[in-house]
Amino acid sequence: MTAARPQLDRSDVDGALRTVDAVAGAFSAKVVGQLHLRESMLVSLLAGGHLLIESLPGLAKTTAARVVAESIRGEFRRIQCTPDLLPSDIVGTQIYESATNRFVTQLGPVHANVVLLDEINRSSAKTQSAMLEAMEERQTTIAGTEYPLPDPFLVIATQNPVDQEGTYPLSEAQTDRFMLKEIVGYPTADEEVEVISRMDAGLYERRHRMPPAVDLDDVLQVQHVAAAVHMDRALIQYASRLVEVTRVPEEHLPSGMARLVEYGASPRATIAFCRTARALALLRGRAHVMPEDVADLAHRVLRHRLILGFEAASQRITPDVVVDAVVGAVRVP
Repeated sequence: MTAARPQLDRSDVDGALRTVDAVAGAFSAKVVGQLHLRESMLVSLLAGGHLLIESLPGLAKTTAARVVAESIRGEFRRIQCTPDLLPSDIVGTQIYESATNRFVTQLGPVHANVVLLDEINRSSAKTQSAMLEAMEERQTTIAGTEYPLPDPFLVIATQNPVDQEGTYPLSEAQTDRFMLKEIVGYPTADEEVEVISRMDAGLYERRHRMPPAVDLDDVLQVQHVAAAVHMDRALIQYASRLVEVTRVPEEHLPSGMARLVEYGASPRATIAFCRTARALALLRGRAHVMPEDVADLAHRVLRHRLILGFEAASQRITPDVVVDAVVGAVRVP
């Protein structure tokens, strides 16, 4: 028998919303537009997951990640992934000190609250795998000793969808550990004008660094509130059915669409649906999940977990097209 989730009252939700609004306000003060990215970052932070971002260069991904870290008084580390990056460059290693005649542990940059892995697909498979333990187990192992990672802990990884020369595609095991995948597009003309205006005003200079909006303890409290948001069993079944359709598409989708899917999503997708739907409901000011919360997350939860075949690639059909069909095939409770 599972333990019941604690009941939330309105004061819990209001307190969590004040914290979230403070972080969202700090984000918007530095980043123009990108509201969908802001939502995905906040949902990932509140749900205790990790975020994969696909976009072209120059779309404020690093700025967005840094702002989130600074706004919660967290430690931020950016790791530029390259083919010669070693696992020890991320996790850490032991260094011999001749003065003391002993080895000391040097923790790597992954030991931070917000870690940005820039162009993760440019690092080798061996280096990518070094992040698996950190992302899943919230710890690293150096010379047989386990070192816990700070809490909260958020990994934001980016990849460029166009320049694939000299890259190492992420394995299914690696992409599955990202709770959400966000695709970031170009800003509008008006948003780009606003970016230039802020640059001319010097708002992006380091001397204009904004003070933290909240503390790490505030974020941990909001994570506890998000985990307690009520999700009806019917909505959990709805999320589970969405995932099931990806595994047996021939039973639910038109034959032309079903044969595009080689492999469906793992149980991590259902878990991601439930955790992120609770976080999204809280962001929207509710202590309970609605069907639209689950549906609005479908692309972000499923797009990187679907494995499409050669036919889909030859027809330039993206996972988002298949996800649209999946959502349409399941009755909303």
